[in-house]
This record gives sequence, C-alpha cells and structure tokens, in this order.
Amino acid sequence: MFEFPEVPDDAERAAVEAAITTCVRRFYDKGLADPLIGPIFSAIPDLDGHLAIIANFWSKSLLRTERYEGHPFAVHINLPIEPQHFTRWLELFVETARETLPATQAEQAAAKATHMAQCFQGGLFPFTDADGRPSRHPA
Repeated sequence: MFEFPEVPDDAERAAVEAAITTCVRRFYDKGLADPLIGPIFSAIPDLDGHLAIIANFWSKSLLRTERYEGHPFAVHINLPIEPQHFTRWLELFVETARETLPATQAEQAAAKATHMAQCFQGGLFPFTDADGRPSRHPA
C-alpha cells in the first residue's frame, strides 16, 4: 500500500538513516517515560536489540532497504494492549517523527504508523462489547 519515492542521493539516504535511528531512540525514550504505554515498553527484554529491529523496519519502510523481514502484527498479538494504547503510541510516534525525520519522511512515517495502528486495532479487537467498545471477544 505504501510505496514511498526513492531517495537516490547517498548523502541524503545516510542522513535519513541517522534520523531514523534518532527517531526510534527518542520515541522509545518518550514511550518508556509515558504513564500509559511505559509499562508495555519497559517489558521489552532486549531493548537495544528491539530498537535495532524497529530502526530496520523504518529503514525498509522509508528507504526500501532489505534489513527487515519480520511481521509486526504477530509480535503484538499477546501483548496486554488496549485501544487507548494505540492512540497514545500514535500521538508520541507522530510527534517524534516530526521532530527528528526530514519533513517528507516524517509525513510518510506518520501515514504508515496511522495505517498500522488502524490495522492492528482491527485485528486485535475485531468485536465490540455490550457498550460498543472495541473488544477481543464477542459480546
């Protein structure tokens, strides 16, 4: 769905790669400090390894590199997350992307993250409860 234009200039690609690394680190720093999503982030057993994976994901997404081959949805299925976690995750991510990435890549990352949050929520909460709230189980 998201085919972003190539960044052909080597110096620009290197700058975007560095910005991605900064973005990922700063986003996780904010997430760890956040009262809502912090407990989920702090449960990541190998944070440095995880950050490398996430940087690879965004490198593939924004620069078409081949360093990431995972499936992000599957990793999140069993986490103790609720719809409000996605809202906060997206707020912090978009804010951080706009602070750290070049404008074009920041907007591309924001669009992809928004789409991912919507898809993850749809997959994790396919039902609504008796009050009409998203749920993992039928009412």
